[in-house]
Amino acid sequence: MVGTASPGVVWVLIEYRGGWPPEGFDGLDLEAGTKALISSAARTAGARVLLVRRPGPRRRPGPSRWAVLRHESPGAYQQLWGTWDRDEDLAEIVSALAAPGEPGFPPVILVCAHGRHDPCCAVRGRPVGRALSERWPELVWECSHVGGDRFAATAVVAPDGVYYGGLDVESSVATIQDHLAGRISAKYLRGYTDLFPPQQVAVAAVLERFGPAGRNDFHVTETLRDGDRWRIRLTGSPPHPARIDVELLAHRAPPCQLTCLAPAAGSVMVYQATSIIGT
Repeated sequence: MVGTASPGVVWVLIEYRGGWPPEGFDGLDLEAGTKALISSAARTAGARVLLVRRPGPRRRPGPSRWAVLRHESPGAYQQLWGTWDRDEDLAEIVSALAAPGEPGFPPVILVCAHGRHDPCCAVRGRPVGRALSERWPELVWECSHVGGDRFAATAVVAPDGVYYGGLDVESSVATIQDHLAGRISAKYLRGYTDLFPPQQVAVAAVLERFGPAGRNDFHVTETLRDGDRWRIRLTGSPPHPARIDVELLAHRAPPCQLTCLAPAAGSVMVYQATSIIGT
């Protein structure tokens, strides 16, 4: 599971209270011109467009919301929020993607519950979404497909850019509580979205060795590859080691069922930490 966080540092959230098509936003029957503008702007910004809704009953009063979330740099997170009644209102997302966001917002907790994309996400994700929303009602949203259906229930904390997987009701509450308190641990961690897979695995290995840490307590400063071997150097903030070298060995995992709906077995690259040296 470690090293499987989908890359990206910008998210577009669109609250949609009706049924979600298997393709998510791409499958919505929206005004064609507005939809094309959003899709083009999102591609230009490297943003992921997700449909969201509050856990529980879908019929809620008031206009729907949209948001643009950004992870600008370590510790620099920005958000812009708006509302929409008509399809054309969503065109504001285009200008929001080109404008600076606002700091100071609490993070958003996204739980994949996209059953029409993969039933595992609905069966396992919805109970987790309800449990988290009982604790943090203003922060939690169900969302469309974020990748890694086989790790359901999955959650993304944005714009922190942290993926979790293999969650159930009890573990999700404890994991998010720790995250919000600045204690990220390796147990349910899939990775950080601003890092690519070997770097994600290196950070998780460091967290497992030295204990939970804040989102920005470790920084990747050097990445070297020699065939199927990797060496990742990280710097740590006190009380963690100032410099840590992690060596990884890459190999392809045996074929397996990667999602509930996969028509055939597939194989993925796995990275295993073979050495961790902190100084």
